[in-house]
Amino acid sequence: MHRQSELNALKHGITANQFVLLMLLAEEDGISQKDLVERAFSDPNTVRAMLILLEKHGLVEREPHPKDGRKRNVTITPEGRQTYEFVNKENDSMIHNLKSLFNEEEIEKLVRFLDIISNRMSETVRIDKIKQAEQKKLEKKTD
Repeated sequence: MHRQSELNALKHGITANQFVLLMLLAEEDGISQKDLVERAFSDPNTVRAMLILLEKHGLVEREPHPKDGRKRNVTITPEGRQTYEFVNKENDSMIHNLKSLFNEEEIEKLVRFLDIISNRMSETVRIDKIKQAEQKKLEKKTD
């Protein structure tokens, strides 16, 4: 499924990971780069690199935050929204084709299992962030 999503995105000049950023911006435009990092479950350097490429292609714009010059807000351009909609439509078609392989009961079970997996992964990420923050505090105390 990821490979097909990647192919759908590549047809429109972006990667599946860049599509995730466009999707997040389509849901809530004008958010800070930091918020985008958190919502994408990624790291700041990776998101920054993807945003630079998306900006070069005219799909997003990054502007200084109006109150905090250290932050940057990211907005999706009309071309970026159109790219998102094209890729999203192709992904929806792929999902529809996959769903046709199962009956309703099987789909409900599959969705339930995927929710369990997703929740566990989110919890693991949250725990890892807490551990990293605690480690940084310990390192500062020993300095």
